Amino acid sequence: MLPTILDLSSLRAAYQSGLTPLDIIEEVIARRAASKDPAIFITAVPDEELRSAAKALMVRAPEANSLPLWGVPFAVKDNIDAAGLPTTAACPAYEYRPDVDSTVVARLKAAGAIIIGKTNLDQFATGLNGTRSPYGAPRSVFDAAYISGGSSSGSAVTVASGLAAFALGTDTAGSGRVPAAFNNLVGIKPTPGLLPNTGTVPACRSLDCITIFAPTVGDGVAIRKVAEGFDAADPFSRRAEPTKLPASGLRIGVLTGGEREFFGDKGVEALYDQSIERARTLGATIVPFDYTPFREAAALLYDGPWVAERLAAVEAFLETNAVDFDPTVRGIIEGARSSTAVDAFKGRYRLEELRRKTEAEWGKVDVLLLPTAPTTYTVADMLADPVLLNGRLGRYTNFVNLLDCAAIAVPAGFAEGGLPGGITVIAPAFTDDALAPLADALHRAATSGMGIDRQAAVPDASRVAAADDGFVEIVVVGAHLTGMPLNHELTDTGARLVKTCRTTGDYRLFVLPGTVPPKPGLIRETDYRGSGLEVEVWAMPADAFGRFVQKIPAPLGIGKVALDDGTSVSGFLCEAHAVSGAEDITSLGGWRTYIRGKLAG
Repeated sequence: MLPTILDLSSLRAAYQSGLTPLDIIEEVIARRAASKDPAIFITAVPDEELRSAAKALMVRAPEANSLPLWGVPFAVKDNIDAAGLPTTAACPAYEYRPDVDSTVVARLKAAGAIIIGKTNLDQFATGLNGTRSPYGAPRSVFDAAYISGGSSSGSAVTVASGLAAFALGTDTAGSGRVPAAFNNLVGIKPTPGLLPNTGTVPACRSLDCITIFAPTVGDGVAIRKVAEGFDAADPFSRRAEPTKLPASGLRIGVLTGGEREFFGDKGVEALYDQSIERARTLGATIVPFDYTPFREAAALLYDGPWVAERLAAVEAFLETNAVDFDPTVRGIIEGARSSTAVDAFKGRYRLEELRRKTEAEWGKVDVLLLPTAPTTYTVADMLADPVLLNGRLGRYTNFVNLLDCAAIAVPAGFAEGGLPGGITVIAPAFTDDALAPLADALHRAATSGMGIDRQAAVPDASRVAAADDGFVEIVVVGAHLTGMPLNHELTDTGARLVKTCRTTGDYRLFVLPGTVPPKPGLIRETDYRGSGLEVEVWAMPADAFGRFVQKIPAPLGIGKVALDDGTSVSGFLCEAHAVSGAEDITSLGGWRTYIRGKLAG
């Protein structure tokens, strides 16, 4: 029996056990027929065509799991071309029927994925709420009174309700992230240009990103890797330049003071705070940062000349078909008519000024951890005040593409009312792979399930392994601590401080006699019960670690040191015979306190 949420590992296991793509497609057909949300799809692939696609795959690649996405059902936002299916961008009068797939869809099909339909969206991808469509408003899978998020509304609901294993969305202002938050999903928002937009109806061509909704980070990353790659047919396509993040000692920037805005939603605020604590538990250093320049950059997307790019995308159609537009969408796009070329340059200048200000904040942190959306709304509330409330949803998303960042949105848990909240980890361009281990760990730590199945365990098979950044961690306890005489032996190698913490309670610390500069000896005694000793964990380049260890004089050496967070890290230990008769300073809690006392004396 298949699980409620279709993830890659469960599908692969099903195929390995003897099920076929045709069996899975029959299940998808049954689930689609039983769905209570009539607004998910604009065009569903007919049942018989789905069966034919499954059979064709079995002929093309008869061996189970012989292609990366063999027999994986997926959905496509209806502003992305799929051959033989109409593209409407949620505007019936705009409809055309492409003869070829968009580049991304073609790559996914070649990898064995089976498209099940084209999904609903805020018209012309203009909105973050999902209500701006003549095809209806898809609803939150947890409460039909609430919005699904947009503009990739149908795509998120398709995955969250178990109709597809993944879905494509697009993201200019947050459309691949906000619906993920509202439906307990992962939203992969790649670096702009990493996935080509060839065959996509543009919103803002210079900013648009094709995105992936998936049950897990691991699934989303695997799908992204199939879809990505340079395409000369897209003027904004880019060749990947993978950028690493620290594998340890990660500095995570979090909101502080007046920049913490949740519009009165205490539930989402609490989920954000819980996520910060999870990141801290995972070993990150939490750093409050100034969100102001990011927020001001975000405001440029709709309050600045970038709205004119939306007008450029549909200007000819708007001239002849203004009455076919959703009134709110039309109002937003027509508002750009007053923009001038001078405004465009002023907007660009302002963005670069703000980019320079954000560089100072990036100097303090490696990753930003932000609420995906600060709150949510009912469909009725959104329809009553569509511009103001929609704008609030983009408070923490609108800047990301303008400032050329990668982002991954993950579930953060559920508030008391039963609705989910989400967080997003964000870093500069081409950190897509580097962000994934953190995003995956935060999703797992939230224990919020996947999509509509709150109890589902995130499969181990989709776990994203931490990247090896070429650094080795070492615990120091004495003369190599920050500010101590030998600390330069660490910093001269390019080592960085990961964290200050404590050992477990079964260690004792002694003053080694006759050492210059003074050094302690750390001894583990399994029958000793103390409160632990303060130590520092440093990360040292691997190629320097061996040279550093060779210089350590006897009776000191390197062994595993148990820390109070349950981990064990290589660090300085002392031979037991060397502390016979030495001064025991364990009660002081650490070497730094001992040195401070000596200096004071």
